[in-house]
Amino acid sequence: MLFSHLALAERLPTFLKQIPPADIFPEANRYGPAEGNPMVARVYKDQEQLGFVFITTDIVNTRGYSSKPIDMMVALANDGTIKGAKLVEHHEPIVLIGIPIAKVDAFINHYIGLNFIKNPLKTGEAPADIISGATVTLMVINDSMQRAIRRVAQAYKVGTNAAVSDTSSATTIEQVERVIDEDAHKDKLMTWDELVAAKVVQELYLSVGEVNKLFEEFGGIEAAQHPEKGSVDDTFIRLYVAIVNQPAIGRSLLGDLGWENLKSRLKPEQSAMVILGDGRYSFKGSGYVRGGIFDRIEIIQNDDSFRFIDLNHNRLPSLVAKGAPRYKEISLFTTPEGIKFNPAEPWVLQLMIQRVLNVQDKAFVTKDLHYQFPDQFIKTVTPPAAPVANTNTNAVNTEASTQLVEEPKSELWKNIWMAKKGQIIVISIALVLLIGVFFFQNTLVSYPTFYKRFRTVFLLFSVVYIGWYAQAQLSVVNVFTFSDSLRTGFNWEYFLMDPLVFILWSATAVSILFWNRGAFCGWLCPFGSLQELLNQLARKVGIKQITLPYGVHTRLAALKYVIFMGLFGVSFYSLGLAEKLAEVEPFKTAIILKFIREWWFVLFAVALLVAGLFIERFYCRYMCPLGAALAIPAKLRVFDWLRRYKMCGDPCQRCANECPVQAIHPTGEIDANECIQCLNCQMLYHHNTKCPHLLQKNKIKNKMANAKAELEAKKQLEEKQLVFIRKENLKIDAN
Repeated sequence: MLFSHLALAERLPTFLKQIPPADIFPEANRYGPAEGNPMVARVYKDQEQLGFVFITTDIVNTRGYSSKPIDMMVALANDGTIKGAKLVEHHEPIVLIGIPIAKVDAFINHYIGLNFIKNPLKTGEAPADIISGATVTLMVINDSMQRAIRRVAQAYKVGTNAAVSDTSSATTIEQVERVIDEDAHKDKLMTWDELVAAKVVQELYLSVGEVNKLFEEFGGIEAAQHPEKGSVDDTFIRLYVAIVNQPAIGRSLLGDLGWENLKSRLKPEQSAMVILGDGRYSFKGSGYVRGGIFDRIEIIQNDDSFRFIDLNHNRLPSLVAKGAPRYKEISLFTTPEGIKFNPAEPWVLQLMIQRVLNVQDKAFVTKDLHYQFPDQFIKTVTPPAAPVANTNTNAVNTEASTQLVEEPKSELWKNIWMAKKGQIIVISIALVLLIGVFFFQNTLVSYPTFYKRFRTVFLLFSVVYIGWYAQAQLSVVNVFTFSDSLRTGFNWEYFLMDPLVFILWSATAVSILFWNRGAFCGWLCPFGSLQELLNQLARKVGIKQITLPYGVHTRLAALKYVIFMGLFGVSFYSLGLAEKLAEVEPFKTAIILKFIREWWFVLFAVALLVAGLFIERFYCRYMCPLGAALAIPAKLRVFDWLRRYKMCGDPCQRCANECPVQAIHPTGEIDANECIQCLNCQMLYHHNTKCPHLLQKNKIKNKMANAKAELEAKKQLEEKQLVFIRKENLKIDAN
């Protein structure tokens, strides 16, 4: 859930109690009360006013990569000089996990001494190089500081003699408000060319040459030395943007069905826009992962800005308007709830362009698309009077502090399911095929060569299609999210937002009752499949396999349960912290991001895969918290499909020795918690030349068959002899 901007309005008094004046403003020895609109506290040396302090999130509504506020405390002198800046609270995983806080502090310290009133920075420009790996976080800090300072400076006349006066100097400029006219062109359907001509659809175009010039001017010397390859006239990116929550425009671009669907789920304060992208650069970027943020585009209006997250996004296969281009990236975005945004007023889509300099470093520049909604689709209204600001620092605005934005209750999931119906069909066919494997396993394993090849193909499908293409890798984070939703308010629509993950989770839940966790872990998990396929290659090239003693194996196998229970316990305290600690899963690195990530994450994932070359499915056996989470409810399994002979385990140990994950006890029982349903033991169970029980049974059968054959041959010989004697007797009688 996201807090509304109003709910964050009284944060400054809290931080004034925590941070001494001199720590944020040199020479200051006391604060004045938190007051005014926007809220500030004046800073004093004895009776002399030195300037102002404020919290950026009290003034501008900006959120970081975590989609949560980044609280910066800023000290501004009377003349507009920044005297202090401090990161006081954040929830950014990239800072919590991967980037030393000292680096972030060093970046922030570059602002001290600057004066944005006298020497404003260009849009998107930062006073220091953005730290690679914390791009979104630091760009949000940079943007929120600049816009908050401008707003405070305007309201309190910073840089003039009027800055040193009573709080009543804060000014608020009111004007007639522009809003969308829903009746404009009500019954008209427009073509793409008409929408472009009317400036409903607006374009941002950059050629390769234009991008290279941007980096030469603003990206630094090293960035200029790494120009984009290709002709200067080649298209780097072509971006089209259109506001679509006006009925005539929405129906023209989305069609009647798409418009009705959008209208049914849009709340009164929400807006929607369509963004199309073409060219060699993606506006979505690689930062968009499940639960992630679209870090390459930012929407800016006045002193507020926001980025879209996955819950605000719906991929469109095409647009309905006649002549609309069929670009590879067409997306429908809805503005997050609680965000202040008026589509009828001017706003800016800021595109962040990144350039890789080396393995660790990147350079960034930005380019703005200034969007102005056409006058023919708007009308003007007089906005209601703003409430009087509460200047009592001890007063608590109960309504504001408790107001929460509800989880989206929309029909978005239906649109997503329609857009992914092809993938849904493919996954459904694969699941039906897998059910067939289990139901007819006795027949299939009777043909071991065919079965092994079939299993290899299915594992490849899991890695390439389910994992790398569809990005439907399940995670222990899904377990935490589900558990948290049961405690805080369950909503089916949230889980329906990702149809493939929903289908796989549903199939996994049902399969646990039949085949324990093995149906998922052994067949449908992309990372598990990747481990097994790499181990197959390792065996073929002669890498010697390591078999741990069974006692050591069982003790190590308990580690994954310890990891899961630890993470699960943390999730009750903080779901966000549990999600960060869940990086013990290499799934995001190896499957979702395809190893395009910070080197330490890649090194961890590769190390696990290398271990799997020597010990098959090393991670699955000993570290996977998701496997542990699935094994616990598998105790409810009501069927046992794997067959065993009485001599299995005593004296025969062949299945136990050849089980790829050591899931068979030396006494012969199969450990359902560790079994991945690879059916290797069932191939041996039916193998006439490998299974000792069948060899012994066939030996007895052959011996009995031979004895029977000898008896039959003896009987036939005796009959022949009897016939011969009779013939001889007849001859004697005849003579």
